[in-house]
Amino acid sequence: MGGTGGIGAMTATAAAESEALATLHRVFGYEAFRGEQEAVIEHVVAGGDAVVLMPTGGGKSLCYQIPSLVRPGTGIVVSPLIALMQDQVDALRALGVRAGFINSTQDFDERRVVEAEFLTGELDLLYLAPERLRLDTTLELLSRGKISVFAIDEAHCVSQWGHDFRPDYLTLSLLGERWPDVPRIALTATATHATHQEITERLNMPSARHFVASFDRPNIQYRIVPKADPKKQLLGFLREEHAGDAGIVYCLSRNSVEKTAEFLSRNGVEAVPYHAGLDAGTRAAHQSRFLREDGLVVVATIAFGMGIDKPDVRFVAHLDLPKSVEGYYQETGRAGRDGLPSTAWMAYGLNDVIQQRKLIQSGEGDEAFRRRAASHLDAMLALCETARCRRGQLLAYFGQDPEPTGCGNCDTCLTPPETWDGTIAAQKVLSTVVRLQRERGQKFGAVQIVDILLGKRTGKVIQFDHDQLSVFGIGEELSEGEWRGVIRQLLAQGLLAVEGEYGTLVLTDGSGTVLRREREVPLRKEPPKPVTSRSASGGSGTAGGKGKAKAAVVELPERLMPAFEALRAWRAEQAREQGVPAYVIFHDATLREIVTVWPSSVRELGSVSGVGEKKLATYGEGVIGVLAGLGGSTPETAPDDDWPELDAEPEPDWE
Repeated sequence: MGGTGGIGAMTATAAAESEALATLHRVFGYEAFRGEQEAVIEHVVAGGDAVVLMPTGGGKSLCYQIPSLVRPGTGIVVSPLIALMQDQVDALRALGVRAGFINSTQDFDERRVVEAEFLTGELDLLYLAPERLRLDTTLELLSRGKISVFAIDEAHCVSQWGHDFRPDYLTLSLLGERWPDVPRIALTATATHATHQEITERLNMPSARHFVASFDRPNIQYRIVPKADPKKQLLGFLREEHAGDAGIVYCLSRNSVEKTAEFLSRNGVEAVPYHAGLDAGTRAAHQSRFLREDGLVVVATIAFGMGIDKPDVRFVAHLDLPKSVEGYYQETGRAGRDGLPSTAWMAYGLNDVIQQRKLIQSGEGDEAFRRRAASHLDAMLALCETARCRRGQLLAYFGQDPEPTGCGNCDTCLTPPETWDGTIAAQKVLSTVVRLQRERGQKFGAVQIVDILLGKRTGKVIQFDHDQLSVFGIGEELSEGEWRGVIRQLLAQGLLAVEGEYGTLVLTDGSGTVLRREREVPLRKEPPKPVTSRSASGGSGTAGGKGKAKAAVVELPERLMPAFEALRAWRAEQAREQGVPAYVIFHDATLREIVTVWPSSVRELGSVSGVGEKKLATYGEGVIGVLAGLGGSTPETAPDDDWPELDAEPEPDWE
């Protein structure tokens, strides 16, 4: 009997694998799973719980969508993204998936229709916000239907230490208690080991199998530049490298968001603000424009971006220092979901460090919370100040082994920074702080420290007789900007600290080791020239003696660009008619492959990655019509050396 049961189990598993793969091809238009997807899907289809960590664009959604389609019943997706549920459902319906949602944006009649569809088994997927699961009416509704799987998306929202914490996520452990036979899958794009464990414990998933994919996004080039005039630096970056591209700019304050958006618009870059202080209608309108228009820039606080499914975001820029590496990784991960070259750019300076330290000290929370916030900031500063591969530092933070030779596609690999022995400079800064405290009983900020070192007789220096200090003028060998860099790095290394409302500088436990010459202080020089992301991403630069940057994709030959743009124009018209974002029709990566393959029939078009049965039936004739109207620019008439290597085609965004 045991042998027979084993054979039956293997047969059932093989059948599930076959059905999952067939669903992938039929619905989504892909030939094979990638990475951990197949193992996750097989496990959940078989009824197991799973905790899944995959980067943005890594295909997390398929890990619950396919089990929902293969297993009997409706997949319940718990998501905090009410404003995006309509777009998520529209994208699924475009694939032929029967999807719906219930949230506070619907009226009574709309909700009744969706509830009836769920109860009669007419839905493959149903999206709910976590707060709805606190309502008895919702729990009663779910108990009357057939549920295939519970998917808890953005599962890091359960972490009380995270900036995306949602209290309603703490109640989701009830799903396992109330429906013990329904598999649960918790998914997130970013989590340290500690957050990973917190997800498991708070969702009460002790027997869940854990799947952790690589956090590497090789198509994103990470760059951090010294902050001088950040808005002008941003404008130069956009004009030189991302003119006409869609992107997100993050600022720390609402005021900065408004001013930056207005500055960009005034200088020819179409930009809109997004922050919690705007009314709901304005936020919704700006988000809708971003999803549906090409080339729009959104300037936002961290209130914007989670769950944004737009695949062609070409850059994410930060004008202020993020509070943590997790936040930075999640925000930059919104670029390049389609696998094409993209840039994560940040302007970073001394005031960022001082401001974040002040926010931690003056913020709400107990001492444990402040310690945790300080450790998060320390890790972020280490990423900013590293002289080694920036991508390697990022991956190591998430527990992943980086490439020992560097990634070849971040600023520190492409233009390796110089380092110098800053021990004497550090001693001069620390000695100035000591003199002020011990001789005068005073504490001052970075501006006054630098003025004293440079021997500047400013009004404030004369007012406090600081020109009489023995350290006055001992730092004329460095410029004002260089001294600010020294102080910034001393703060990052924990050799100086920020204190009080005014951000005064004070010594730390480590300061004495420098003053006593027991410790050397290596400091980083910034690269003299910025690296352009387009040349670097294409692999044409060999800065600093390193090898070529990793090319995410091979550029389309010039002769195919008119066809690509014609398909994009056709896609835009289809999207306008249907009132959906353009990527719901086809991603850019799919259009690139279409013009590369140049199918002459609808049947041939069906072989293109990303073209499932529903999209083939809906758009096939239109695509073939566009290509036919372009005449002879086909593979048969193109010179062989004009065509890219097919094995270098881009990986599509499967999420």
